[in-house]
Amino acid sequence: MYIPSFNKFDNKQEVIAFMQRYSFATIVTVKDGLPVATHLPFLVVQNDDKIILKAHFAKANPQAKDCIDQKALVIFTEPHAYISPKNYEKEENVPTWNYLAVHAYGTCTLLDDEDKAGLLKDTISNFEKDYLKQWDALTDDYKQKMMKGIVAFEIVVDDLQAKAKLSQNRSEKEQESIINDLSHAQNTVEQETANYMKALKR
Repeated sequence: MYIPSFNKFDNKQEVIAFMQRYSFATIVTVKDGLPVATHLPFLVVQNDDKIILKAHFAKANPQAKDCIDQKALVIFTEPHAYISPKNYEKEENVPTWNYLAVHAYGTCTLLDDEDKAGLLKDTISNFEKDYLKQWDALTDDYKQKMMKGIVAFEIVVDDLQAKAKLSQNRSEKEQESIINDLSHAQNTVEQETANYMKALKR
């Protein structure tokens, strides 16, 4: 990912927190020279210095088979916002876009049945903890049937690239104008972009 020096998002803990917050990501692999992508909810786990991504495909998805033991790119992104030139001091300016994005690379490793069951419990606990009691009460036959329909995997991240394009190259006055503009937008995604811009100033 192209990352100018002033757009570096290099605080590892903040990057992990971003990935955990915007965990519905896109996994990209290559099959016969063609990029293939699937959108999945990921668990983002830190184990000592390692960042581990865990998720599962529907078994019927061809990418589920093709990605195992292959290099993958997982893209985490959101929020983002259009930036109008009305926020700039000089008239000779053009529109742009502010955004945050994380690209995580690593090799997909297949999880065995025991780890698959653990992943499902962890996923439920992460996204809807109250459902865990209902899941536990389901019959083993039903749960086994559900698990047979998925392929669970993990990726130990070996290359993490993070970018925060948040008008860092603009003047203080222009940044404040952009923050004010986005903070009063109706779109919550634009408001979140403003919040990330404010956080840079703390």
